[in-house]
Amino acid sequence: MEQESERTSGEAANQRTDTGSVTAPVDGAAADSSAHLHSQIRAARSEIESQVAHARAEFEVANERIKARTGRNLILAIVIALAIGGVLLGSLLFFKSLFVIFALAASILGTIELSRAMNGSGHRVDVAPQLVAGSVLILTGYFFDSWMLWIAVFIAVATVIVWRLVAQMMARDGRDYSDVLSDALVSGFVQLYAPFLASICVVLVRQEHGEWWVLGFVCVVVAADTGAYAAGLTFGKHPMAPLISPKKTWEGFTGAVIAAVGIAMLISIFMLGLPWWFGFIFGLVILATATFGDLGESMIKRDLGIKDMSSWLPGHGGILDRLDSVLPSTAAALGLYYLFYPLAVL
Repeated sequence: MEQESERTSGEAANQRTDTGSVTAPVDGAAADSSAHLHSQIRAARSEIESQVAHARAEFEVANERIKARTGRNLILAIVIALAIGGVLLGSLLFFKSLFVIFALAASILGTIELSRAMNGSGHRVDVAPQLVAGSVLILTGYFFDSWMLWIAVFIAVATVIVWRLVAQMMARDGRDYSDVLSDALVSGFVQLYAPFLASICVVLVRQEHGEWWVLGFVCVVVAADTGAYAAGLTFGKHPMAPLISPKKTWEGFTGAVIAAVGIAMLISIFMLGLPWWFGFIFGLVILATATFGDLGESMIKRDLGIKDMSSWLPGHGGILDRLDSVLPSTAAALGLYYLFYPLAVL
């Protein structure tokens, strides 16, 4: 019995020894495999970080080249433009009444920009009455009949001019008559430029299917601006108006014509329910007013000695630097609506 017990104990010990001799290599292999896996993960992560850093460096170099050639941060400008376009599109297609808030914000910011620019050049413009009068114009354009807008704009312009004259009388600082007259005219111009033209756009959007007309003429303006920018950057050699805007070329204007008319024809057929030939007229008219507005704002900035109205929109400048082509086009779009909407098949 003792021999059998010793034999059993020896076999158990041998089994433990054998098990230990087998388990040890298995644990070592698992550790080696885990270490190898971690090493591969670290190598892959290092490679990805290297690729990302290389791509970022190339992007920054390309962006600097574009900025040096165009004079602005094009990538950031595109991002901001897409964000503004998304808000505009949403207000027009889904919450039409919210477009009033969009127009009111654009009018207020544009009025502040223009007033500050005028004050910075030596003119005197009273910002507070400008904002109140401009807001009244926007709300009148949406909530009252169209003919009421003409009465409102007359009152608004008269109010800001009289306010400036009274303020000058109270100041008694010996300002010259010509300067006082210039201040009065500038005050009226500020009211007509941003709030009044924005209110016309509000009048258009409240019309039957007016949101599609607003979206249509804005798309034509954007297409013209994009076509002019691309063609001018690629082929531009002959200045269009060197004394007003040296960077604008006839090649860029040609690109604007092609883009504006092409997009307008598509908009006419598929968005406004009008024949293709109306798109040709629509494109040319909006292009003409957009070009006039662009050159007009360039003249104002050149006269004031500034490059941009403000720096509120990185890559763009100011609010009015983006709306310079849109604002004058509102009156043309409303006129075309009254003339041709009866022909529409919607």
